[in-house]
Amino acid sequence: MVHTSKPFAFDPPLVQGTLVKRYKRFFADIKLHNGDVVTAHCANTGSMTGLVEEGSTVWIQYRGTEKRKLAWSWELASQDGCLVGVNTSLPNKLVQNAIDEDFIPLLSGYSTSQREVKFGHSRLDIYLSDHRSDPRTCFVEVKNVTLSQGTRALFPDAVTARGLKHLHSLIDIVKAGHRAVQFFLVQRPDCTSFEPAWQVDKAYSEGLAQARESGVEIMAWQVDMSPSALALTRALPVRIERPS
Repeated sequence: MVHTSKPFAFDPPLVQGTLVKRYKRFFADIKLHNGDVVTAHCANTGSMTGLVEEGSTVWIQYRGTEKRKLAWSWELASQDGCLVGVNTSLPNKLVQNAIDEDFIPLLSGYSTSQREVKFGHSRLDIYLSDHRSDPRTCFVEVKNVTLSQGTRALFPDAVTARGLKHLHSLIDIVKAGHRAVQFFLVQRPDCTSFEPAWQVDKAYSEGLAQARESGVEIMAWQVDMSPSALALTRALPVRIERPS
C-alpha cells in the first residue's frame, strides 16, 4: 500500500465532463453527460500545455453561486489517460496539511504554521515557526506543477515574472538567517523527477539555480490522485543542472 498524507476529499464530489474549450484564461466550457454545457472557473494562470485539448476528459465541482460568478470549478484535467490537478488554489492547503501532520520529513517539527505571511515586498505561501530544535523560522513558497516531458515534471509552463520575484524573496530570506523553501507540488502521477523548464522560461530556471546556490531548499513532491481525493505521496528527485 502506498503511504500518503491524509487525503483531501472533494466535497461535493466531482462531476466528469468533456472539455469544449478554455478561453480568456479563466473560463472553460464543459459538456456534461446529460448534454448540458456549463462554464467553469479555471483557477490556473499558466498555459496548461497538453491539458486543454478539445474533447479531453475533465472533472469539475459544483460550488454554487454565492459570492461567485461561476457555479462550477475546474479541478482535474487528463492527458493520455493521466489525471492532472489544475486548480492552483489547492496546493497551499495540501502542503500545509501535510506539514502539520509531519508527513514531510524535511519540514517536520514545527508547532506553528500560518498562511500568506509577508516578507519584504512579497507574500509567501506558508510560514513555519516554533521548531522543536531549530531556532530558525521557515518560509515556504508552493508552486503547482502540471507540465511534463516524458517522465520529467517541469515548471513553469509559461513565463512567470511573479515566480521569479518569489525566488528573489526566498534568497533574501536565507540572507536574513531564516530557512526558505521552494516547494513544487507535482499534481500528476506519471513523473519520476522534477526540473525547471529551461526552454519555457530561462530567466526563472536560472533564478531557481541561483536560489539553490544561495541556500534556498528546493523540494518536489508528487500527489496521489483520483476523482474523489488528493494526497501527497512521495518526494521526487530534483535536477537543476544548467543546459550545456
